[in-house]
Amino acid sequence: MANIVLFFITILIAFLAGSESHAQTKVKIAHAAMNPLVAPLWVAQDQGFFTEYGIDLEATFARTAPILVAAMASGEIQIGYTGGTAVLGAAAGGMDLKIVANFISRVTYEIVARPQIKSPQDLRGKRFGVQSVGSSVWMGAILGLEHLGLEPVRDKIDILVVGDQTVLAQALAAGRIDATAIEGVHSQPLQEKGFSILAQLSKVNLPFASLGVVVRKEYIDKNPSVIEGILKAMLEGSAYALSPKNKPSTLVSLKRRLRIGDSEAEEGYTDILISLERKPYPSVAGLRNIQRLVKLLNPKVEKIKVEDLVEDRFLRALDQSGFIDKVLASYGVR
Repeated sequence: MANIVLFFITILIAFLAGSESHAQTKVKIAHAAMNPLVAPLWVAQDQGFFTEYGIDLEATFARTAPILVAAMASGEIQIGYTGGTAVLGAAAGGMDLKIVANFISRVTYEIVARPQIKSPQDLRGKRFGVQSVGSSVWMGAILGLEHLGLEPVRDKIDILVVGDQTVLAQALAAGRIDATAIEGVHSQPLQEKGFSILAQLSKVNLPFASLGVVVRKEYIDKNPSVIEGILKAMLEGSAYALSPKNKPSTLVSLKRRLRIGDSEAEEGYTDILISLERKPYPSVAGLRNIQRLVKLLNPKVEKIKVEDLVEDRFLRALDQSGFIDKVLASYGVR
């Protein structure tokens, strides 16, 4: 009799395990950034939070935001971890994307220059490298130059399209450009070699709808439980990364994903502590800043009401239910 009972218990456990596995919803998410601020996604994946909240996640890297948006338009990708720049561009083209969270809602770049350049005024007449005109790096650079009292046309600053942040750092080190805007993880090795840090924009609070969760409205309407699960997993991933006790495992995630060493990972971790929003509501002020710059390149953008690009009901519900405060408290994050 005992053996029969044990047999049926074994069958029941196997059935329940199979049911749990079957309940997982397959979701593909893409990110166009390759820097430490992708941590909420990477850490949530590495720590199994997506599985915990019912998501069978496949994460992939898209080399540029336009490629990411095209994949979302085709249905190949359901969720984007990208910024307001991509959303505004998609909206101008008739695609109905919504920002449901902004884990980064301000400019986080550092303006780095050759050692001979000691002050913002020294940038006049110099070569400033960006990823591409219209990209988040370009917009962060323009906002950063504005903060320093500079204007590219008036001050004859030559904006050059060079490549992604890794390439920008290499170009600056090689003397092909005089200055650029890059994340701390890329600027730190340059600073050690004597390059000048003219501004740490993460400490200035320039509103910018940067990295966040972006979804097509049609997908949101059909899969509200998936959106909730994605947000819960990434909110916990963010809280985990921000927790001092989890710093060692977070550094492991950064080093493995970015293929960097200890010192670069430490700098990246500092960027995380400074930049990640504890309650990542979509940034309307950040979208307005993006709109102001993008309309210079695409006049259609000016007609878009940026408030219509925001869908914050999921985050608001999680906040009002106490979920966000509970997760932050459980990891000792303030």
